[in-house]
Amino acid sequence: MPRSFAHSTAEQVIQAVEAVQARDQATQEFVENFCDLSHTQAENALKLALDLGLIKLEGSTYKPATPLVIFVTSPDEKRKAALLRVVLESYEPFVIFRYRLSATNSADTAAQQTKTLLDLEAHREEIKDTLISLGTYTSALVSQGGGRYSSSNQALDHQLLSLADSANDQASAEVTIQKHIGTRADQLDRTEVVLPLATALLKAKEGQATEAISYAARAVESFLARLATGMGVSLTGANGIIQKLDRFRPGNNLPTKVVEAAKYLGHVRNIADHGVDVDPEVGDIWHIQELTGLNYIFVACCFMSAALERAYDSRFII
Repeated sequence: MPRSFAHSTAEQVIQAVEAVQARDQATQEFVENFCDLSHTQAENALKLALDLGLIKLEGSTYKPATPLVIFVTSPDEKRKAALLRVVLESYEPFVIFRYRLSATNSADTAAQQTKTLLDLEAHREEIKDTLISLGTYTSALVSQGGGRYSSSNQALDHQLLSLADSANDQASAEVTIQKHIGTRADQLDRTEVVLPLATALLKAKEGQATEAISYAARAVESFLARLATGMGVSLTGANGIIQKLDRFRPGNNLPTKVVEAAKYLGHVRNIADHGVDVDPEVGDIWHIQELTGLNYIFVACCFMSAALERAYDSRFII
């Protein structure tokens, strides 16, 4: 039975994986909108990411298949390429294509032979274009000009060192987040709350304020969902951070001052998501300062700390 093979590019695969990582679980429609890709582009990018083992499909929802995908959130393209290079080295179609390329010195011939050896259903040109895109993006292949390509002299260990640097940055960011939240940090879900906050910190460090707010806001919403479960608060029908916060008012689950202060997180998140303010007093595009992206993360940490103290120790802090 022929083996399916998705025609895509390395860049679109990275975009799709980043969309899945940003949401932790995403539909194809979300990926299309997040990445501004067509239906076919998103579908093929997701299929190729699945084949590479970067994501997995559960029902109609895509999820990260490995913790390594956290590195697609790096603003450094070299680190994204390092992640892709690591998985590419064990991707059978690429391994065979590169071997046949060395043997034939022809990308067309190598693609045809790869198609035949693996019984791939895609057209030879689609196979060639996709594998060359993956290979050149990750520096596993280099162009010789005139449509000719060869294996790169850049060994995998260079890519692994780049990935190790990313891991060090991520670990340092996690430690910073945990320190700012304080002694209650170990009560937070690492995947849904701590890691997105750490990623937000890295984004803010690179001056990507809007992206930093997006990741931190995702962490806040996940935090509120778990906090509501623990405190017996219903969030049914509550959309966004502001509406969810209001559900904690009855019974003084969270003090009014904490709720009102935390609404900053909701308002700034809405600005980052929508850009144009419909308020007639503004009626224009908001421009987010780099410092706002950084402050947003630490306000989120302070809010979580205050909410946890109230939930577990009945203390009032802000």
